[in-house]
Amino acid sequence: MGCPGTSFSLDHVSVDLGSTRAIDSVTLEIQRGEAVAFVGPSGAGKSTLLGLLNASVRATEGTVRLDGRPIPDLSRSELKAARACIGFIHQDLHLVPGLRVVQNVIAGRFGRMSFASSLRGMLLPRREMVAEVFAILQRVGIPQKIFEPVERLSGGQKQRVAIARALFQDPGALLADEPVSSVDPARARDTVALLRELSREKGLTLCMSLHNLDLAREFFPRLVGLRKGRIAFDSPTDALTPEMFQSLYSLAPEEMLDA
Repeated sequence: MGCPGTSFSLDHVSVDLGSTRAIDSVTLEIQRGEAVAFVGPSGAGKSTLLGLLNASVRATEGTVRLDGRPIPDLSRSELKAARACIGFIHQDLHLVPGLRVVQNVIAGRFGRMSFASSLRGMLLPRREMVAEVFAILQRVGIPQKIFEPVERLSGGQKQRVAIARALFQDPGALLADEPVSSVDPARARDTVALLRELSREKGLTLCMSLHNLDLAREFFPRLVGLRKGRIAFDSPTDALTPEMFQSLYSLAPEEMLDA
């Protein structure tokens, strides 16, 4: 059922969103099992880059490859299977209100299930499926919430449901788009630490966009800095200098006029 670790490759990729060039001629290689943080100011293209990796955003120019295969060469069924192997934790979590935790977690596997199986899993999940959900919720620290409606959970608990849903997908890669932007600093650190620990345990490729530079430097061995849709640096974390970070976030004179 599980997926092997996923690799990603971008070759001179650009993305136009309307009249805006969100990604500008990016070339990037991410190997299976790597842990990479994308950092940069708001609007730098971090979310668009993550969208390219899970094929929810289409390249305007250049080639995106999943496990060495160009995305345009994949059939519809092959693309569905590839995306089913990529767990995505959205900034706004994308939980379904009105459903219980167990149902939201089970939804993580719908990409591999038929419509009938998905409906049955949502309404009358098998005992072994519930046991699997419970084990994952134990791992993320909220097993007691398995039958709780998600709207009754705290922000941190909802965040862990979203992580559990991605893990239940049994992916080869985890992508996380600013997963700690709405929680307090202590909870943010715990969440990033948990995701890094889980990725190491399961051999997952982990790509995460982060505003918090301290967390990025503490937990990720490789940082990719984005600015105006371009890669400003791609470096081992311990080789980065304060000047590199400063240049990433400093405003150019024309940007100061627009601010």
